[in-house]
Amino acid sequence: MNRKARDMVPVRIASISVDSLNNTPVILLRPTADDGSFEGENVLPIWIGHPEAMAILLGIQGIEAPRPLTHDLISNTLERLGHSLDRVLITRIEEGTFYAELVLRGPLGEVRIDARPSDSMALAVRAGCPIYVAEAVLEEASVVPEPAEDEEDELERFREFLDHVEPSDFSD
Repeated sequence: MNRKARDMVPVRIASISVDSLNNTPVILLRPTADDGSFEGENVLPIWIGHPEAMAILLGIQGIEAPRPLTHDLISNTLERLGHSLDRVLITRIEEGTFYAELVLRGPLGEVRIDARPSDSMALAVRAGCPIYVAEAVLEEASVVPEPAEDEEDELERFREFLDHVEPSDFSD
């Protein structure tokens, strides 16, 4: 994808942690260079729900649940219908809410589907596809993180969250 023509910047998930103020998971996305290495200091924080954080973490770690979770179901359905997830686009931010699109490839060509960024990232880690963020979104919402005073405390809070979450917490 021509970065300049599309005004999209490739990013990767740099980390998943828990916001200590409200105990909410936050994904930190960082722009990447052409070789896939992180580029610059900026990060784009996107606060997400606990189920989506777990789905993203399971996808990153390649862990399969005993029964397909929602994101596994969607991924499997797309595959069975002859589609693949080509890329995820985080396209805009309005009043603090991020918007994304899934870009699918299939028998009829390219199809775009409106989706939440958290669900999109959960699918992207399963499909191994790239994630892009609009330059305007990065300009508006990215930050340069302050050095963490005690990163170990933050890691411990996230470990506690993971220790108390069960796959059955996400079933119907």
